[in-house]
Amino acid sequence: MKIISWNVNGIRAVHRKNLLVPFITEHDPDIICFQETKAQQSESPVNIPVYQEYWNSAEKKGYSGTAIFTKEKPISVTYGFSESVNKKYNFKDSFGDTSKEGRVITAEYKKFFLVNVYTPNAKDDLGRLPMRYDNWDPAFLEHCNELQKKKPVIMCGDFNVAHTEDDLARPKQNIGNKGFTNKERIGIDNIITAGFADTFRLFTQGNGHYTWWSHFGKSRERNVGWRIDYFFASKKLTSKINQAKILPDIMGSDHCPVSLEIDLG
Repeated sequence: MKIISWNVNGIRAVHRKNLLVPFITEHDPDIICFQETKAQQSESPVNIPVYQEYWNSAEKKGYSGTAIFTKEKPISVTYGFSESVNKKYNFKDSFGDTSKEGRVITAEYKKFFLVNVYTPNAKDDLGRLPMRYDNWDPAFLEHCNELQKKKPVIMCGDFNVAHTEDDLARPKQNIGNKGFTNKERIGIDNIITAGFADTFRLFTQGNGHYTWWSHFGKSRERNVGWRIDYFFASKKLTSKINQAKILPDIMGSDHCPVSLEIDLG
């Protein structure tokens, strides 16, 4: 099974560039997860009959949003967190209500759960960091832990944080900046401590492997980037993973896709 995750930074924009459907056709994933779709399903021009589509769009038009395109119909699909998690945490701050921004979709398959996430950005002034650290990250992990009690979990998406110094080109200059604060990095530490593996690091070590680049200063051409898009998997699944890759040559967004190939038998 091949699963791809891609923050498209506007699914309509990538489609207009004629880069989305050719990419999907060439790579032929069984499942593709999108983040930052910036559209309602009714607004999407993408129609690939072999895939069933599940969308969680933000209430605010043209903002945030996630979607899963899948060849196999899931057993069930849920949007956001459970009612018990929603009651336990506060997702509102001065920027809005993250529970209404279409940031999580969970699809249940026979042998695993797939969680597609678009984690809130901490903002340049770190104004959203308190909500993220105190509420979003713990809620997301609690959600995945509850799923993991039932069957293994694969989670993917834009986590908006570089976990270690190997995950960004200029770590020393960015310590304490959004995407590389200790509080954001602890969120990934906690995911790994809970029994989830960073699948890319099962196969590839070292720096120079990035999934997002700034539009400024020819950052992408110079590969001055950040690895903020991930696949994590329950450790029960790691022996079944054949490949976890970054696809930096795929254009159309400021992020590139990441992929996972797994043999579930």
